[in-house]
Amino acid sequence: MISVTALQQNNKTIYVGLLSTLTVFLLMDYIPVLAPFSRWVTPPVSLFLGLIFALVCGQAYPKFNKKVSKYLLQYSVVGLGFGMNLQASLASGKEGMEFTIISVIGTMIIGMFIGRKLLKVDRDTAYLISSGTAICGGSAIAAVGPVLKAKDSEMSVALATIFVLNAIALFIFPVLGHMFGLDQQQFGTWAAIAIHDTSSVVGAGAAYGEEALKVATTIKLTRALWIIPLAFATSFIFKGSGKKVSIPWFILYFVVAIVLNTYVLDGVPQFGQAVSGLARKGLIITMFFIGASLSMDVLKQVGMKPLVQGVALWAVISISSLAYILLF
Repeated sequence: MISVTALQQNNKTIYVGLLSTLTVFLLMDYIPVLAPFSRWVTPPVSLFLGLIFALVCGQAYPKFNKKVSKYLLQYSVVGLGFGMNLQASLASGKEGMEFTIISVIGTMIIGMFIGRKLLKVDRDTAYLISSGTAICGGSAIAAVGPVLKAKDSEMSVALATIFVLNAIALFIFPVLGHMFGLDQQQFGTWAAIAIHDTSSVVGAGAAYGEEALKVATTIKLTRALWIIPLAFATSFIFKGSGKKVSIPWFILYFVVAIVLNTYVLDGVPQFGQAVSGLARKGLIITMFFIGASLSMDVLKQVGMKPLVQGVALWAVISISSLAYILLF
């Protein structure tokens, strides 16, 4: 049996092996015959693989990890813009715009209150968890983290919290929807508001029905646009006394990518799909880098409070949004 000490002594070799394996499986997606083998490589899997590596084998190449994760994350967020259509997202959210604004701002306020005032979670982690819950899970955290200048350890904890709750939501929401007798429209709306990540929203919507899938996807895409104002608001709120506002340039490029994809590249959708697909793969690799940056010391220092914040905020948003949908 291989000892933990042996794993720690060979952590650099294991690190390169894991990173290479993830990359190879992701590239298989471009070969039709091998594409099914790449489906298991998702952001949560990549993050947890990095977390397990860091906690068992220790950190390897910490400087490389930090630098590459920072830039690859920003490039990936910009690339995701080529997979979004501005007109479709805005059109889908016209009816529920007021509710969307209230729910996003309300989630941020409630999340920070629970995290900072009640649980005393550190500022950045509490803000990241609130952002992920308010908008679109890991994508929101990925966009806001660099603006906030969050540490990799804070990103890791926030992402892990969101991904765990995402996995739970994917299974229990369709069951709860049937239990409460929600129709397709109601469930689609509820899933888009109360489930963090777009992938889990799509999965839960598909499990409930075709109409629920359509409603959930369109509303969630509209909420995803809130990444833009949230990133700029974050740069102003956390600029620090006497410091200039740090403009999140990559968010501006993200906006440019959306506009280009909507008005310039609308005749060649294959280009946008290719770039956004590559960006998603970059985001998956970034999740491994972020997970591999965590250490046992940091985990012990953070404790269970971020998870408690995530669960408490999720419960508040799920219950309040369900009540609103059923009553109005």
